[in-house]
Amino acid sequence: MSLQLYFAPGACSFVPHVLLEMSGAPFEPCMVKLHKGEQNSDDYKAINPRGQVPVLVNNGQAVTQIVAIVLHLDQLFPELGFLPTEPLARARAISTLAWMNNTVHPTFTHIFMPQKFSDQPEVQAALKPYNIQLFRGMLGELQSLVSQASDSSQAWLSGAHFGPLDAYALTLTRWGTIAGIAPEEHPELWAFVAKVAAHPAVARVMARERLQLNMSPAA
Repeated sequence: MSLQLYFAPGACSFVPHVLLEMSGAPFEPCMVKLHKGEQNSDDYKAINPRGQVPVLVNNGQAVTQIVAIVLHLDQLFPELGFLPTEPLARARAISTLAWMNNTVHPTFTHIFMPQKFSDQPEVQAALKPYNIQLFRGMLGELQSLVSQASDSSQAWLSGAHFGPLDAYALTLTRWGTIAGIAPEEHPELWAFVAKVAAHPAVARVMARERLQLNMSPAA
């Protein structure tokens, strides 16, 4: 099996990056420098015409979109239990993963890259504070999921095994500090993501991507 992961430091590609690192399988991490526009190069668009990360290439075949990549990795490494196998628990975990990817993530994009949604400066200026408030509420929802897992004596968000929800929770919480949402606003969530960051595989990926957990100006 030949695996390559195309990732951008600090992006949602962090999630499959962590899962691959946890798997122990050999893989080639291929950095895409978004700030330099490498995602728009002809070479990269030959891999993913949409010019997005992540992309997982398995034996020469590309898989795009984070939910599809996570499901594929879960099937490649079933012994690691990235997602639950019990049908209802699995459906609930995938539901949360989809929410993170199709709701929370795009809300942050409205904060970080408002130019993607309007070419009018006054609209772009209005998008940022409005979506910061939405994102703050979503981090509150994420903190509630952490509390529910703790109340159920679950070590991780989807059960006994570390999985994509935990890695995505770290990514989204880290982005919150970029949006100016202080860690103190969601203490249970921050205690959880600190535990995630301390996992050896996560720590290795954070070092490879050169990530700082708290991006607040005062940090």
